[in-house]
Amino acid sequence: MRTDKEVKAEFKAKASAEPEKNYPVRKLKEYDFHRGRCENCHKYFWSQDSERKVCGDSTCTGGYSFIGNPPSKKGFDYLETWEVYKKYFKKLGYFEYKRYPVVARWRQDVYWVGASVYPFQPYVVKGEIKPKSNAVIIPQLSLRFNDIDNVGITGSHYVCFDMLGQLHFEKAKDYNMAQYWDEYFNWIVKGMGIPQNELTVHEDAWAGGGTFGPCMEFFSRGMEIGNQVYMQYEQTDSGYKELDIKVLDMGQGHERVPWLTTGKSNSYETTFPSVAKKLYKITGYKPDEELMQKFLPYSALLNVDETDDIEKTWKQIAKKLSLDVKELKEKILPLQAIYSIGEHSRASLVALNDNAMPSNVGGGYNLRIILRRALGFIDDYNWDIDLANLSEEHARFLKPMYPELSEKLDNVAVILENEKNKFLENKKRSRQIIANLLVKEKKPSIDSLMEIYDSHGVRPEQVKKEVVGTGVDLEIPDDFYSLVSERHEKQEHIVTTKKPVKFDLKGVPDTEILYYKDWSQIEFDAKVVYSKDDLIALDKTAFYPTSGGQLHDVGEMNKVNVLDVFKQDYVVLHKLENNFLKKGDEVKGKIDFERRKQLMQHHSSAHLVNLCAFEVLGPHVWQAGASKTLEKGRLDITHFDQLSEHQLKQIEHCCNEKIKENLKVHSEILPREQAEDKYGMHIYQGGFVPGKNLRIVTIGSDSEACGGTHANSLADLEELKILNSTKVQDGIIRINYTAGKAAHKEKSGADDLLKEVSDLLKVKPEQIPARAEELFSVWKKARKAVKKNEKGFDFVLVSTNQTNASVDELLLMVSKIFSTQPEHLPKTIKRFLDDLESFEKKLE
Repeated sequence: MRTDKEVKAEFKAKASAEPEKNYPVRKLKEYDFHRGRCENCHKYFWSQDSERKVCGDSTCTGGYSFIGNPPSKKGFDYLETWEVYKKYFKKLGYFEYKRYPVVARWRQDVYWVGASVYPFQPYVVKGEIKPKSNAVIIPQLSLRFNDIDNVGITGSHYVCFDMLGQLHFEKAKDYNMAQYWDEYFNWIVKGMGIPQNELTVHEDAWAGGGTFGPCMEFFSRGMEIGNQVYMQYEQTDSGYKELDIKVLDMGQGHERVPWLTTGKSNSYETTFPSVAKKLYKITGYKPDEELMQKFLPYSALLNVDETDDIEKTWKQIAKKLSLDVKELKEKILPLQAIYSIGEHSRASLVALNDNAMPSNVGGGYNLRIILRRALGFIDDYNWDIDLANLSEEHARFLKPMYPELSEKLDNVAVILENEKNKFLENKKRSRQIIANLLVKEKKPSIDSLMEIYDSHGVRPEQVKKEVVGTGVDLEIPDDFYSLVSERHEKQEHIVTTKKPVKFDLKGVPDTEILYYKDWSQIEFDAKVVYSKDDLIALDKTAFYPTSGGQLHDVGEMNKVNVLDVFKQDYVVLHKLENNFLKKGDEVKGKIDFERRKQLMQHHSSAHLVNLCAFEVLGPHVWQAGASKTLEKGRLDITHFDQLSEHQLKQIEHCCNEKIKENLKVHSEILPREQAEDKYGMHIYQGGFVPGKNLRIVTIGSDSEACGGTHANSLADLEELKILNSTKVQDGIIRINYTAGKAAHKEKSGADDLLKEVSDLLKVKPEQIPARAEELFSVWKKARKAVKKNEKGFDFVLVSTNQTNASVDELLLMVSKIFSTQPEHLPKTIKRFLDDLESFEKKLE
């Protein structure tokens, strides 16, 4: 199958060859637009000026021409823009959706939301779920990390931007491209106040995720205002096919409306005016308005993605402004830093509020890149700027539109402070890392620069400072940070897992799940609906298939052992030790109760531990993985630091208190859209869950989409014990725990272990820490005495000081003294005692 890029190129050529078939040509002509072809980029465009020779793109027109001379007299501010946009489209019958979080947890193909259509993919776009209306608008905050190096310099680029969406989801017979074009065209003309003759409309095509269609882009004075994608086809092995549900996907950058309609020198001042003002005051920099009015029309030419030689472009712009290039950079680059800090602090606020976590892997790495870039600018210019303080100012400004951004500011501040501390720690180590690199490479390669940034957080700017005066001319790519982000994404897209074997289950009905209603149902009657080799499927089953990190049930089917249970789509398959069953046979199933109970306890405990971690550690906690076996359960959560023993005890206490309260565990099956409306995106704690309908399991304030076996009430868990926690990777902490019988066994084992240690040290349990401390101290001194042959050394252990602590705490204290795990204490202590006995003999 061809790539999206190949499909787009082929379809674009075809669409341009048949414009009447693929674009709203009749509507364009109705407004007296004429078709032309750009003499620079050769793209087809429409304009009311029949003599026009170039398209509307700034790279072809020579830059922006609206700076200081806007095409509109309305001059919207940022917050006003959405209100006017909303009012205009609601009058046309559009339904307003609230924004979705920027972390796309309802999808398995992406981490970040990148456009206003993302909340409706895949289910609404595929026609599996009906939207609240076929005509929709949404102010969708989005994040893209492919233009990081352009932020702050072009005046228009952002990592975090608000995509104002105009969307339609229609059956082919109801799809009306001309209507959608007309509605958006009139928003620009009547809503934004831009005269028709100021507009240039480009023909284009779009392809992504196997779907494609024509596209029209709207420009005014060098700026792209927005574009309409008419998603109508899908790519198949046999060729193109019309979509059952055709989609209009119009995305307009919110940030561009106030910039274009006011003609300000840059969009950052119109997007976050209060933060820009604060940054000017802190840094002492203020734009030279006269220079900016002249520079900004050319700033679009400094887009590193579209310029082969950025230094040459700087020189060309400087020449046009009658300035030395060094003088121009000295005036502009501090402003790039200021605007980047403002933009990155805004992006970080949105991402952290929506439960992203800075990390060295996945989407969290993108977030760390922009935080390091912002902190790097602050460090390079020695500015006293607090990112948490800027986040608070962003939240205050955006509160009328996005009040939720003000709800977690304390938590955001803690995470930002943690990232700042890591940045400063890296800075301390960086000089030696750079020195080691320069020993290997006099002029470090781009790969080496990316490697030390990736592994140690050493910025290329730091390396450049170190080689000043050495004769080494170190060139840093203008798109360095975008390259690093792209490199990470490529590495993480490498798939090493084998695809599961798929069985031909055509015509096999979905399996009715009995354990949804009651985990303790272990006997049931059913009918065979599929039988092949050692596998059978039933019309209904109480057997749990391996999924969601939980092991499958075992048991019997008509006295034959059930060895394995797994699920393919919506059919549960049972692997039998000896399959003699045929389609239509009646069966009696019986499940191993003790195994079912233990796995149920560990699964419900995962939800409970997640809930309590959220309450103890903060709202940034999100499930990042889980496993439930007979021996124990584990839960991976997002958190920025190792957990202390005190925090683990708090979480464990919280869990056991809720067990004592006997909280009810509620379970319900809802259509996906209803579940999202009722409980929010929190339901995707366990990650992507397929299907139109979702089973929602609620424990206290925690509601998650989950298909596991769950308690009827928390009393079914009996008791929960947290074993330990470890750091899986940066930003991910693993909590190991046990519940029910496994917890009792663990507790009994701890009691036995403590007694063994007590017997070895010949003291009461509460006296163990003091005696252990004494043993370790005497052992160290005795070892030195043996080396010096000091006779008369006193080997007697006498300490009987008491410590009031739990069994676990006593064992932990002693483990730290001897730097070992609790289970190794008896062997370790015996070795120390044997050493003392040996030392004593040597000094007799």
